[in-house]
Amino acid sequence: MVLLDVHDLKIAFGDKEVVRGISFSISQGEKWALVGESGSGKSVTALAILRLVQNAHIQGKVLFDGRDTLQMSEHALRGLRGDEIAMIFQEPMTALNPLFTIGDQIAEVLEVKKGVHKKDAAVSAVALLAQTGIAEPERRAQSYPHQLSGGQRQRAMIAMALACQPRLLLADEPTTALDVTLRSQILDLLDALQKSHGMAVLMITHDLNLVRRFADRIAVMENGCIVEQGTVEAVFADPQHAYTRKLLDSKPVRDVVTEQPQGVTALAAQHLRVVYPIAQSGVKGWFKKAEFVAVQDAAMELKQGQTLGIIGESGSGKSTLALALLGLTNASGTVFYKGFEAETPVKYAQAAMKNIAKMHFSPALRKTIQVVFQDPFSSLSPRMTVQEIVDEGLRVHAPQLSPLELQGRVIQALGSVGLTQEQFPNILQRYPHEFSGGQRQRIAIARALIVQPQVLVLDEPTSALDVTIQKQVLELLQKLQKERGLSYVLITHDVDVIRAMAHTVMVMKDGVVVESGRMHDVVDNPQHAYTKRLCAHAASAPRPPAKPRFEDIPV
Repeated sequence: MVLLDVHDLKIAFGDKEVVRGISFSISQGEKWALVGESGSGKSVTALAILRLVQNAHIQGKVLFDGRDTLQMSEHALRGLRGDEIAMIFQEPMTALNPLFTIGDQIAEVLEVKKGVHKKDAAVSAVALLAQTGIAEPERRAQSYPHQLSGGQRQRAMIAMALACQPRLLLADEPTTALDVTLRSQILDLLDALQKSHGMAVLMITHDLNLVRRFADRIAVMENGCIVEQGTVEAVFADPQHAYTRKLLDSKPVRDVVTEQPQGVTALAAQHLRVVYPIAQSGVKGWFKKAEFVAVQDAAMELKQGQTLGIIGESGSGKSTLALALLGLTNASGTVFYKGFEAETPVKYAQAAMKNIAKMHFSPALRKTIQVVFQDPFSSLSPRMTVQEIVDEGLRVHAPQLSPLELQGRVIQALGSVGLTQEQFPNILQRYPHEFSGGQRQRIAIARALIVQPQVLVLDEPTSALDVTIQKQVLELLQKLQKERGLSYVLITHDVDVIRAMAHTVMVMKDGVVVESGRMHDVVDNPQHAYTKRLCAHAASAPRPPAKPRFEDIPV
């Protein structure tokens, strides 16, 4: 029985048509995946089903259980949204309300949609969080979005979407921010709910391994058109379109400099510890706060021109460790950077032992180590032009440069990451929202590189990118490392990215480094049970070779 039937859907913004007459259907209880690169029209297609696209001209028919959502009144749509059709948005930090706790936001759905009493809704919110595999659900329900990791926020979004047990779930990149083990848990959860409630799922993703494991049918979208669709088995075994074969062949490739175990140390840390105070329940909380140890006695060493990969589940302490290395959070321990040991090393070490966040990070030291954050859309100011974003570091560290010299450096930095004025006219005066996710990440890399650092901290630099763009960004990072001798601290939950980039690896669990060593030793022959589990979840079936075919050349 067909639950959702889309006929000749067209979506245009002004004169630009972004979805070009696509048609597909989803049966009740079916798991259907829509795959394509960033900008192909996947997300806007899902948003159009519930008429959540603003300032767009939409044509065609979207029949849900026989009712055309494009013709329904706004009042009727309110009854449909969240109750019969729910949606998991791609970026939970922008979708969640920063002024309310996670538990209150989930409970609100039950109160408004189901009329559940406030106390019962609060209990159900905790149970829903527990279902998604989030640790300490009672405590997390009292947390605000900014107090959770990216993966935890995504699970909270999933709990909110599933609160009313919808008939159709629109999942826009629901596992993008999750590590491999949690990704498997979420897929198992969605699979169990889909089977028990007969729920249909429209999954939008760039993760082909996820599609292979989860979906029944797949549609491949390119430039607003569906170029291929069919069962997952048929499409993966014998892809007909060149674009489908391109997606299937986008696994990261290892192309890094040879490891130098005896090389110069660029960054080292010993006995690094990060503790956050947390409120205690009851009378004890009036007088004393408890402690949450985010990083416990971590030690690391990064050689010049090489990459240290830090891998672990969401909430394992990876990003917190990076903040400690950057001096952006309270921590104890010692941290040493190449070229700064001679600068009063005793005082430096003593200050580090007390509090890294209170160390004197001189401008030269700040220039030496830079960071590229996980989500370029959040880390780039929407009010600043590309030139203002990229030259901001130079205006601080090289104030003697003239405006003309600044502009020349910015053009050079953008060119080094593959963004030229020939490809993007007037690029310096554009704003971040005018670029795709992969292009925004390139701008973030250019911003970090313009001050010529020695060390780059890369916090999940490709987790939000589709497979083809991920491969391009990793190739760019490999190229820059070879040319400039850069040292990378690479934080990721993707074992394939570790295989492609890392020379040495640290595995973190619950704030503790459980295993470390050379990449091939750790990944190919893991010793700790947790590392074995990470690698087992990341393992995927080999991709079948694509058969040579004649291309359909567009006229």
